[in-house]
Amino acid sequence: MPKQPAATLRQVAILATDFTVTSTLAQARDVFYMASLNTGRQLGQGLTPGFEVLTVTPDGQPVTGFSHDPIHAEASIHDVTPQLIILPSFWADFDQLHGQYPEVAPWLQQQSQAGALIGAVALGAFWPAAAGLLDGREATTYWRFHDEYQRRFPAVELQRDKHLTDAGGVLCAAGISSARDLFVHLAERLCSPEVSRTLARDAFYEVQRNYTPGVIGFGGQKMHHDLPILQIQQWLEQHFAEKFRFEDVASRHGMSIRNFMRRFHQATGDKPLHYLQRLRIEMAKTLLVTSSQSIKTISYEIGYDDASFFARLFRQHTGMSPNQYRRAYLQGSREPAA
Repeated sequence: MPKQPAATLRQVAILATDFTVTSTLAQARDVFYMASLNTGRQLGQGLTPGFEVLTVTPDGQPVTGFSHDPIHAEASIHDVTPQLIILPSFWADFDQLHGQYPEVAPWLQQQSQAGALIGAVALGAFWPAAAGLLDGREATTYWRFHDEYQRRFPAVELQRDKHLTDAGGVLCAAGISSARDLFVHLAERLCSPEVSRTLARDAFYEVQRNYTPGVIGFGGQKMHHDLPILQIQQWLEQHFAEKFRFEDVASRHGMSIRNFMRRFHQATGDKPLHYLQRLRIEMAKTLLVTSSQSIKTISYEIGYDDASFFARLFRQHTGMSPNQYRRAYLQGSREPAA
């Protein structure tokens, strides 16, 4: 039986302003409407969408996109209570846009405080930075605007070499291709693994990336003030495939194993072993969809000598076997995962 979708996602709001790049808005709308239909199906609702997908503007009135096309809204930002907000890209001077829509930044602050997730595409990442939601956190944006972004928002940890970032409540994609991966990730996080697999299989399996997707989903677990634990997290990201003992890692950072276990869980919300397993599984996902390596080889490359153990662990984390995952994401298989 497929895993039932999360019941928390009721409304997705996609913000439109003047100068919005309409293709980025339309992509988000189509992807999440497809996710909504699949959620409804999993809930036994037939073709009834499982949640709302709304285009919103600051005042509910139409706006004019970058290519001078009208964009109509179903609501104003003040009439929605979204669990997910998507910020499409735009093509305009941000000072002009920010001055034209002074209500957007406070709205994002309010919604973030209420628990809404925010996904920003390319220049859309300017909005949460202007709202102060990315201070001291990771972000990325379209490469041509890296310098301007850094000048405007020096408190943001701009990741120039990353196509996807996760700062916990705000996730950023550097461009259109990486936005697809962001949307699939958000669908898995807010709907279910089955919904995200369906999106990747039916909508994006022919998409050719010019980058490696890489690991996403751990940035939010670095938003703490325990520096030794943060250093250990960074060490694990670089050495996850190696053989080591957590006792030795703890000792190198001046901690007993008991103290390390307690502090790591308190800081990240995860036990160290589970965190390490997730790092390895995320890298395995990337290798499965970007290489033709055998399951045994991938198992060895991420740190597991026993391919059978790796396969069982992969299923525990994803609900699929490695081969099922590869087929669903790369070959466009129409067969439901067991």
